Amino acid sequence: MNKFLATIALFFTFWGAQSQILDPVSWKTSVEKKSDTEFVLVFDAIIEPEWHMFSQFTPDGGSLPTVFQFKNAKGNYELVSKTKESPYKKVYSEVFEVDEYMFEKKAQFRQTIKVTNPKTNVAKVYVEYQVCKEACIQQDKTFEIKLPVTTTTKVEEATTAETNSDTVTTADNTTDSVSSIVENSPEKVPAKEISKKPEQKKGLFTIFFIAFFSGFAALLTPCVFPMIPMTVSFFTKQSKNKAKGVRNAIFYGISIILIYVILGTLVTAIFGADALNALSTNVWFNIIFFLLLVFFAASFLGAFEIMLPNSWANKVDRQADRGGMIGILFMALALAIVSFSCTGPIVGTLLVEAASKGGIAPIVGMLGFSLALALPFMLFAMFPGWLHSLPKSGGWLNTVKVVLGFLELALAFKFLSNADLVLQAHLLEREVFLAIWIAIFGALALYLFGKITLPHDSPIPSISVGRLLLGLLVLSFTVYLIPGLWGAPLKLVSGFPPPLTYSETPNGIGSTNVSATGILPDGAKSGPHGIIAFTDYDKGMAYAKAQNKPILLDFTGFACVNCRKMEDYVWSKPEILSLIKGDLVLISLYVDDKKELPAHEQYVSKETGKEIRTIGNKWSDFQITHYKANAQPYYIILDTKENRLTEPVGYTPDSEEYKNWLLSGIKKFK
Repeated sequence: MNKFLATIALFFTFWGAQSQILDPVSWKTSVEKKSDTEFVLVFDAIIEPEWHMFSQFTPDGGSLPTVFQFKNAKGNYELVSKTKESPYKKVYSEVFEVDEYMFEKKAQFRQTIKVTNPKTNVAKVYVEYQVCKEACIQQDKTFEIKLPVTTTTKVEEATTAETNSDTVTTADNTTDSVSSIVENSPEKVPAKEISKKPEQKKGLFTIFFIAFFSGFAALLTPCVFPMIPMTVSFFTKQSKNKAKGVRNAIFYGISIILIYVILGTLVTAIFGADALNALSTNVWFNIIFFLLLVFFAASFLGAFEIMLPNSWANKVDRQADRGGMIGILFMALALAIVSFSCTGPIVGTLLVEAASKGGIAPIVGMLGFSLALALPFMLFAMFPGWLHSLPKSGGWLNTVKVVLGFLELALAFKFLSNADLVLQAHLLEREVFLAIWIAIFGALALYLFGKITLPHDSPIPSISVGRLLLGLLVLSFTVYLIPGLWGAPLKLVSGFPPPLTYSETPNGIGSTNVSATGILPDGAKSGPHGIIAFTDYDKGMAYAKAQNKPILLDFTGFACVNCRKMEDYVWSKPEILSLIKGDLVLISLYVDDKKELPAHEQYVSKETGKEIRTIGNKWSDFQITHYKANAQPYYIILDTKENRLTEPVGYTPDSEEYKNWLLSGIKKFK
């Protein structure tokens, strides 16, 4: 009887330990057959309530995206376009200061492949993803998906018809007919059920309004503003009656809108709606966007003018003389070409920014821009008397152009920052970025106050009240940025500079930086709030033994939101910080460290059967093997013989509870 009870107790103890191995996402794979050689691999992820996983396209600098690797693609099959995914939810992360794209409850990924090797009947796919709630988990799965490839000989067809013909093999070893999968596929669901989520619609509205106000800004440039009275006068004088003049002007405005919307459509068609978003997180495209915006800014500041060939304008002008609706359409095209030196940089910037949103954003952006550009032409044609209320052309138009140039220059560094964050090069850290912005907006303030003049500026004996007020506003913004150099959060511009953690002084000026004193032990770094943190387990244990202190073992991740919250809001409490610094040795093991292990250190986990290829894989397997858990943050207090002094804890936002937990471990060690 005692043996029986002991066995039951052991079972529940083991079960309780195993229950800490979390896997909040269950996967099911299926195949849709398009032809004898083309198949769609479908990956359905069912996510447990309150958990969320991340899109392939979630911006860099935040949580880890979902990544698909097709292991046996080379020589066996080709990938047709990129992996598509179901609509995601957009949420701003205050910790990482970026928008994050995530899935809740379920997600679907679809990849079309074309088989090039007729002997291929299996697709091996490796998926990496992060799933979060109060804890974050780095997971990876390997799927071997059977392809319903049609064999070439009649004998083979006869012998395999029952098992191979038009079947779909799923990850849980069940099979369904292709027809049933297709019928239940999201592509067959009514459009309203798969429409974009409110957050995505909100993003498109934001693009529209930014583009709309950019159109008004373009209107106030030297290339466009003087065209208003000239064009409206042409319509009113050339038309036989007022009604016809109004009708022609409205068609003129519609033609302007059509020209720019067609441009947005071409950009979407050339790059692809899904590809644009992927490009926005690519290092080289961010660098190209940076150089492009600097080029546009230099043009606006007066270094040179961006001009389309004069022959284009002359040919279009000749077509505009034909009269009628065709002539009006060519007049609108002539406006777009002639004003390109002013509108080109704005349109280019809008297309770059819209491209980062993906989908139809470039079309929506061009609709907003062209509507603002066209409206004044239509309205002044309807009410010609309003022309007398227009301010006269003059030097103020160039001032508008220069202000736009400064704004373009500031925006350019956001794209360079994106590239730097992806590479983790630390060349454009938060302080450097803010110093550049302070210089740009400070120079803009001096320009508005008349202390700096640029090549196309007219002499100004005095500045207007409007220009003075704008200058004071820019100066106030510049002063607001300055404390950011010393660690101020700068919530007003949150999301534009690199996050606080990506800086020369992640904990702010004045915080203890042990690396500067030269007292860091071997294998340690300066961690949060100046804590000495070991990232090598063996070296951390050796140091703890030498110091005769207990160990705070911290399973964490670079992209773990709640790990950062614990460090920022709990570890920063003076009473907790003093305990970690003075009474414990911190060993932080990052389970999402992507650095490859040397070939001789790579292995297959005995616990999970997974390939251990990276440092992050190694520490994740270490956590699973030794502590039967796989979530982060995860904290354990050990003695110098690696025995647990307390029960492990995870995310503990209550600082008093966390402090008591630390004290209990320290007390047991003593």
